[in-house]
Amino acid sequence: MDLIGKPININSLAEYQEGSVVSTEIIKKEVGTVTIFAFDKGQGLSEHSAPFDALVQIVDGVGEITIDGNKNIVKKGEFIIMPANIPHALFANEPFKMMLIMIRSEK
Repeated sequence: MDLIGKPININSLAEYQEGSVVSTEIIKKEVGTVTIFAFDKGQGLSEHSAPFDALVQIVDGVGEITIDGNKNIVKKGEFIIMPANIPHALFANEPFKMMLIMIRSEK
């Protein structure tokens, strides 16, 4: 998929699929990644941590993002930063799409 230098509707990059989490990595570099996710209702990512900060922007719907045991409701147009080495989880009480930006740097 050639996305360079073209306007793209972000919601078209990952379509909802019943009972699934769909992801499309749109940038993959040594220094970081950008991935679009589509979560069907009832789907999620179990608690885990990552060695780097990550920014999640909701591009459709509403996501439940738990960071260090604190639940956050993040709506379309909002973002949240998940800090490095802190447990986090994501859950879809309703279908939602998000963009995950991971920068692999400690500085």
